[in-house]
Amino acid sequence: MARRILVVDDHAVVWRGVRSLLESHEGWEVCGEAMTGREAVEQSRRLRPDVVVMDLSLPELNGLDATRQILKDAPDAEVLVLTMHHSEELARDVLKAGARGYVLKADADENLISAVDSLRHHKPFLTSAVTEFMLDDYVRRGGATLDDLAPVTVTAREREIIQLIAEGQSNKEAAATLGISVKTIDAHRANIMRKLHLRTVSDLVRYAIRNKIVQP
Repeated sequence: MARRILVVDDHAVVWRGVRSLLESHEGWEVCGEAMTGREAVEQSRRLRPDVVVMDLSLPELNGLDATRQILKDAPDAEVLVLTMHHSEELARDVLKAGARGYVLKADADENLISAVDSLRHHKPFLTSAVTEFMLDDYVRRGGATLDDLAPVTVTAREREIIQLIAEGQSNKEAAATLGISVKTIDAHRANIMRKLHLRTVSDLVRYAIRNKIVQP
């Protein structure tokens, strides 16, 4: 049975390589590509892929928030994160966002096909390092699950606005990107700064980098 795959990466050379690798597998179809998180959400709604191969460092909307939006619209879809970054905190965020696959780009030649094959059968695929930290974390927490972790401080909409501002968009530009009024952006921005105890845009940029909303 053919499986439809959406590839999301802001570097054309990467998604071309990923597409070539995936389409070398008989019966698999790369139904589309996206180069921003926002485009990934739109493409997912339009194309209804079975599996989304998602980078994390994306303009306009980062991979974590794009994953959340995609799975909200299509809970039966599977998201495989393909990234050059690895840390326990990042892996935890990926899993909390709903992705069930995590592969490092450095290991793509070895693991990508196996990972997509697992996800198309609705089975998780994680690098060995992620599996080890999850088991260690489970033991340390005496059986606690990822759902027991502290909730995200900001809402999904606030994260979108944080990313756009951190990427240098003005309130007017952010409003146009999100299709809302400048007055609404102003209100969100003021609330974000107050909630996070930030004073300047530089503070906001540092927060976005520290929390993996944008990459430095």
